Amino acid sequence: MKNDTLQPLISIITPSFNSEKTIRTTIESILKQTYPSIEYIIVDGKSSDKTVETAESYREALEKRGISYHIVSEPDQGIYDAMNKGIRMAKGELIGIINSDDWYEENAMQRVAETYEKNPFDMFYADLRIWQEDMQGNLKEKMIKRSRLRKLAVSRDWNHPTTFITKKVYEKYQYKLESVHDDWDLVLRIRKAGLKTVILNEVLANFRMGGASNEKDLKKCIQRGKARYRIYRNNGYSRWYWWECVAIEAVKWVLG
Repeated sequence: MKNDTLQPLISIITPSFNSEKTIRTTIESILKQTYPSIEYIIVDGKSSDKTVETAESYREALEKRGISYHIVSEPDQGIYDAMNKGIRMAKGELIGIINSDDWYEENAMQRVAETYEKNPFDMFYADLRIWQEDMQGNLKEKMIKRSRLRKLAVSRDWNHPTTFITKKVYEKYQYKLESVHDDWDLVLRIRKAGLKTVILNEVLANFRMGGASNEKDLKKCIQRGKARYRIYRNNGYSRWYWWECVAIEAVKWVLG
């Protein structure tokens, strides 16, 4: 869908659950965008805290800014089910997903739209700034994770919070609800289909460490590694990718 100014509508989806402590930063990053044509959808998993109340408090500001704003709160089957719900609701030509503890740079939508205009893509991603909370609760920059596009398919080259996929592609490929790595499985399926991927080596989003994919627990590290390996094999990749799965979990363990 395109608006009257011929700029593509960009839909942003935020899955949330008991996120009242962090979701303000996420929402405010949408409010601060320099790009004019945005739809924002929050899909909440029936939070028991003030997540929904907090999200509602931004309605007037977002709508005054011209952002189409939707909040859904109901039980779901986890984060990827919430993403799928948001995708089905989205009206934008391009769709981005930002979790309720992460946030965008102010020019993120503008840079995505500019890239799409110059070099139309099926999937796009960019660089990511990673933050870690110290003992006092202050965020400190940990590193910048660069995006890359090469024949070797490794998730360390890809950054989910900076990913934008066309609505047309999402109508064919959605999340399977099988593991914590459903997002990486989707990327591999898109790559396997030969669809066009474009990257941008600029920081467009910020990631707060501490989610389920980074939890420092040996049993869960092993479970995540096995799940990632199954995804590689299901998408036709070599058994040698087992070593990639081990390496990824080892790096997460060290970074903490």
